[in-house]
Amino acid sequence: MIQVEGLTKRYGRATAVDHISFEVKKGDIVGFLGPNGAGKTTTMRMLTCFLPPSEGKATVDGFDVLENPMEVKRRIGYLPETPPLYPEMEVREYVEFTGRIKGISSADVGKRTAEVIERCSLGDVRNKLIAKLSKGYRQRVGLAQALIHNPPLLILDEPTAGLDPKQIIETRKLIRSLAGEHTIILSTHILPEVSSTCESIIIINNGKLEAIDTPENLTARLQGHETVFVDVEGPAEQIAGKLAKLAGVGRVEQREGARSGRAIFEVEAAKDQYVRSEIATAVVQSGWKLHELRPLGLSLEDIFLKLTTHDQAVETPAAASSEPVAESPTGGAQ
Repeated sequence: MIQVEGLTKRYGRATAVDHISFEVKKGDIVGFLGPNGAGKTTTMRMLTCFLPPSEGKATVDGFDVLENPMEVKRRIGYLPETPPLYPEMEVREYVEFTGRIKGISSADVGKRTAEVIERCSLGDVRNKLIAKLSKGYRQRVGLAQALIHNPPLLILDEPTAGLDPKQIIETRKLIRSLAGEHTIILSTHILPEVSSTCESIIIINNGKLEAIDTPENLTARLQGHETVFVDVEGPAEQIAGKLAKLAGVGRVEQREGARSGRAIFEVEAAKDQYVRSEIATAVVQSGWKLHELRPLGLSLEDIFLKLTTHDQAVETPAAASSEPVAESPTGGAQ
C-alpha cells in the first residue's frame, strides 16, 4: 500500500526527515512513534501531498506523491491532530459537505453520509452544531470526514489526544474495527495505544528511521536473551537453587508479591538459549506445583527509550512548534 524510499525533507540547513525507507502492507495498522520534533508529522504531510519531499520517493497504492498527487489524495483519509471542522455547520451537513468535496456523487453522498455517521456513532448529534459538541464528538466528526470517501489508507495524527478515558476506549475500538478494510498509520505519543491497537510499529528519531517491526521482534532484537517469569508453589530457596543449576540459565532473581507458600522468580537465559521447557520439567519432577510460566519481554516504553534516547532530537521550523500548520477543511487530503 505504501512504499517509501529515501524520503527526505529539509528546511534550509535543518533536516526534519533524513532518508527514511519503509513499507506498509495493505490492511495493516501501523503505529508511528517518535519524540517531539522527530519528524513524524512532516513525514505524514509528505505522504498526504501537503508538503513536497526534498529528496526520495513515496508511493501510495502505486501512485507517486509528486507525480500523481490528486490520485494519492483520493486514496487517503487524513485526520490531523486538530480536526478540520467548521463549527458553524451541523454534523450531517459538514460530513455531507466533505463528501461532495471528495468527489462523491449527488446520488450517493446522502447514503454514504448516513453510513459514516452510523459507523462513527454520531447518530445522536447528527443535527447539532459542531460548535456545541464535546471534544470526543468533534474527534469522531473528524474521523467521519476522513472516512467519507471510503479511502484504502487512513492517516491518523494523535486521534485520541485530549479525550477522556471512555472516549479513548471507544475511539480505539473504532480504529481496530477498520482494520482489514483500510490500511491505517496511527501517530501517537500514547504508547499503550500502540500496544492495544497496532500490529507493527515504526520508530523515528532525529529524522531517521530507528526501527520498523512488531513489538515482539523488537523485544527479541534488543533484549538478546530470553527472560522467563516463573510462579511456583514450594520452598523458595530450594526452587531458586534448582533453577540456577539448569543448563542455559544465566541468572535467577526472586521477585516480591508472591502469595503465601508460593515464590516468584525472574529467570534469565544465556544468550541464544531457551529454557522454558527445562524449567517446567525441573519444577514438576521436584514435586512442586507450577502456577505460571511465561516469557517476559521489554515493554513498549523500554523499546521506545532504547531506540530514541541516544540522540537529542533536532527541531525544525515546522517540527519544533506544537501548533499544527493550518490545514484545509479536509485535512489536505481529499
